[in-house]
Amino acid sequence: MAEFESIWSDLQGVSFSQGYLDVGGVRTRYLHAGDTEKPVLVLLHGSGGHAEAYIRNLESHAEHFSTWSIDMLGHGYTDKPDHLLEIDHYLSHLLAFFDTIGVDRVYLSGESLGGWVASAAAARHPDRIERLVLNTAGGSQADPVVMKRIITLSMAAVEDPTWETVQARIKWLMADKSKDYDDIVASRQRIYRQPGFVAAMRDIMALQDPEIRARNLMSPSDYGSIAAPTLVLWTSDDPTADVSEGRRISEMIPGARFEVMSGCGHWPQYEDPKTFNRLHLDFLLGR
Repeated sequence: MAEFESIWSDLQGVSFSQGYLDVGGVRTRYLHAGDTEKPVLVLLHGSGGHAEAYIRNLESHAEHFSTWSIDMLGHGYTDKPDHLLEIDHYLSHLLAFFDTIGVDRVYLSGESLGGWVASAAAARHPDRIERLVLNTAGGSQADPVVMKRIITLSMAAVEDPTWETVQARIKWLMADKSKDYDDIVASRQRIYRQPGFVAAMRDIMALQDPEIRARNLMSPSDYGSIAAPTLVLWTSDDPTADVSEGRRISEMIPGARFEVMSGCGHWPQYEDPKTFNRLHLDFLLGR
């Protein structure tokens, strides 16, 4: 019998905090673990996601870093700005978060949309990024089939946040469709049932619009300007793009390392945390 997967059991024994910071007037939710005197690591989730995307990674990373997983602008329990969200909006919020916690340089890791924002941060603000991880990152291409699928699943989950619609959105992320992911589904269902979240999701989905997406995409020269040591991490079963796209991104970034995790979809940090944590920490620690 498969074990029940619980956010709480992932955190048992972990010294962590959950709270809110005023980030340039934006009430921003965070999870934090680790000694604040250690180097800062910031983890960024994907479109429609929330800080719990990294719930299985806090303990191992807190041994080495002051580790922050945040609800990005317009997501989770962070304030919703009531306008379409483009990369500049997310990036401004992220930089303001760095300033709020009082750090000049960070180790930055992002998945999907978070990887897109992280790559933009590294390209435009190289002085602020120590090392960079792009985990099944968005921002390199516009696949109309994938974009339509993201919109369909996401809007269905917020317009009628039943167990089935939210679970369908979660299962799309994963390679293993046999699991129910009950605890993550319950967590996201509560988020999606917040008043006003339908409008918030429409704002989040702006980057799935072809015209808006086109003006936000990372260009080869953008990737080429990334100076921070970079790990591009892809998976065998990513639903947004195959391994060749991850390799293409890595080849545009000077000196980037490229790794592929087998048996994972869009959330390798959750599906196979043991492998992810090893690869991720080896890179971040320069091993």
